[in-house]
Amino acid sequence: MTLQPTDLPAAPRTAPSGAAILERQRGRESAARTYARSFPIVPARAQGMTIEDTDGRRYLDCLSGAGTLALGHNHPVVLEAIQRTVSSGAPLHVLDLATPEKDEFTDALFATLPGDFADKARIHFCGPAGTDAVEAALKLMQTATGRRGVLGFTGAYHGMTAGALAASGGVGTKTPVPGIAADVTRLPYPYSYRCPFGVGGEGGAQISADYVERLLDDPNGGVVPPAAMILEAVQGEGGAVPAPDAWLREMRRITAEREIPLIVDEVQTGVGRTGAFWAVEHSGIVPDAMVMSKAIGGSLPLAVIVYHEDYNGWLPGAHTGTFRGNTLAMATGTATLRYVSREGLVERAAAVGARMTERLTALRSELPVIGDVRGRGLMIGVELVDAEAEPDACGARPFAPQLAAQVRDACLERGLIVELGGRFDSTVRLLPPLIITDEQVEAVLDRLTDAIAAVTATQNAGAGA
Repeated sequence: MTLQPTDLPAAPRTAPSGAAILERQRGRESAARTYARSFPIVPARAQGMTIEDTDGRRYLDCLSGAGTLALGHNHPVVLEAIQRTVSSGAPLHVLDLATPEKDEFTDALFATLPGDFADKARIHFCGPAGTDAVEAALKLMQTATGRRGVLGFTGAYHGMTAGALAASGGVGTKTPVPGIAADVTRLPYPYSYRCPFGVGGEGGAQISADYVERLLDDPNGGVVPPAAMILEAVQGEGGAVPAPDAWLREMRRITAEREIPLIVDEVQTGVGRTGAFWAVEHSGIVPDAMVMSKAIGGSLPLAVIVYHEDYNGWLPGAHTGTFRGNTLAMATGTATLRYVSREGLVERAAAVGARMTERLTALRSELPVIGDVRGRGLMIGVELVDAEAEPDACGARPFAPQLAAQVRDACLERGLIVELGGRFDSTVRLLPPLIITDEQVEAVLDRLTDAIAAVTATQNAGAGA
């Protein structure tokens, strides 16, 4: 019998208690663990959007491996690809040798790319994480241009290895690493609700574009011609902040006119997440390189860069990695890419995301702690604020990180997994799988609404005591 995405397999007869496993984790894992702190549960089984912990409690997973699980947990087409590949006797690890699975994956991936990009594209298989692909893209462009510096943006997140971390916006993770961002010029990303210029809307985005162009052309601006510009079409960890299409087109024009390679980080936005197969399609821009990971592996580790053939100047062995030949991930990635295309999940992500965003936006009058609702497709951010404080010039009220953490905890109590992001971790992020059903959409929205209302009511009661 074929498993449906919402079915769960039978539970094992015996398993260690969740409390015991959590205690051992606290005693043995590093202090850098993150999600384990936010969600003190021990997932034992999962199917589709449902996770069941060792205590038998079920949760709707609106985190989806930080966007990795386009088809949710253990989707039948993914499991079939794993079983078929293992049963075939295919080598599971062959470095960068050619295999039928790699060839098929490349075909499937290129079939999803904008035609004017795919026609002259090369692919490089990297280490298994998105940050590995970011490093490869930066190194590729440094090699091609002979330059060193990078143009990055406020609010960005590109990974945790050296170059990727340097290009990211988070100060907290960079502060303990002296000199990590020495070669990065930080530029203002358009964030309408909290516009860096205090203007917001189209005006703020235009000022940002003007600022970038004038800075690069100013002989006393302090910016040495860079090796590349790197950006996200929708900032993920930055709080689900979408870049205006017109602004993206300006970044493409500005970089093209100055022969600055443009790298677009599609690690979290790719494979239909934003309501287009790739987020660059909304604006119509053609970058010089695209960084891809997460969903392209069909839930298994895989990362690649796809770039214009003009930049294919590496010498053999110039960028390698032991685990760039993950045969299983290529097989599950192929199955996922083709399923998303065949089943119309890109269009569904756009429609369902619009419906969720519309309902959440309508809640702002009822729940004023919701300062802003934004995103694209099934990449949605709900920014929580101090509703009692005075708004700034753009109408934004102060961040409410404590409130956001309480809402996340209240969601977990109601069987909903959501994570925080954005400045001061004040944005509740929704990243459900593309296979989310209409019934699950309503359940997610109901549980999130109830959690925000309950936390707000408790705070108001405490203030009035």
